[in-house]
Amino acid sequence: MDNRRVLEDLEKLEELENIGNLVTVFGSSRFGENSLEYKRAIELGRVLGLAGFNVITGGSSGLMEATNRGVKEIDRTLSIGIHLANLPNEERPNIYLDRKLSFNYFFTRKIALINYSKAFIVLSGGFGTLDEFFEVLNLMRTGRIKKSPILLVGRDYWGDIYKFMQDVMLKAKTISKRDLDLILIDDNINQIVDFIKD
Repeated sequence: MDNRRVLEDLEKLEELENIGNLVTVFGSSRFGENSLEYKRAIELGRVLGLAGFNVITGGSSGLMEATNRGVKEIDRTLSIGIHLANLPNEERPNIYLDRKLSFNYFFTRKIALINYSKAFIVLSGGFGTLDEFFEVLNLMRTGRIKKSPILLVGRDYWGDIYKFMQDVMLKAKTISKRDLDLILIDDNINQIVDFIKD
């Protein structure tokens, strides 16, 4: 690890410190424009923008792009992308960003995605999205970050994982009921954003 590059990343965090009213949206880069998930992510971005939230995503394609696109179409709040540089298969930042920050390391990028947000919305995604979701959940339950809403969008997509946590992990006492209370699953975008507002 290059200390100079770590310091570069940490200096970029200052750009997020005074923005406020931030919501982070996690989701896959693999959904195309014609998918239901992409269209739902655009709607999510629009509703968040109308509600006055600045939105942070990973800044890439797929559901990140769609969310940023929805925010940008409303054009009342900031659409922000936190991109990872120098990754062999990583795509370029999407075109719907008011601000884009490029980070050298996963861990500093995660700090940017997590530390400044008042809520976290998790769209359909793969290992990266799961990693981000569980990282946020673990940081909250251990008191490393303040408790904030974690909202899983899509019962069909997330239902089995939530059921596993409820029926297997909770039963085995590897997690507590309080841990599960940090999570809400819903399909209704307006209700999700209302929940964050409340």
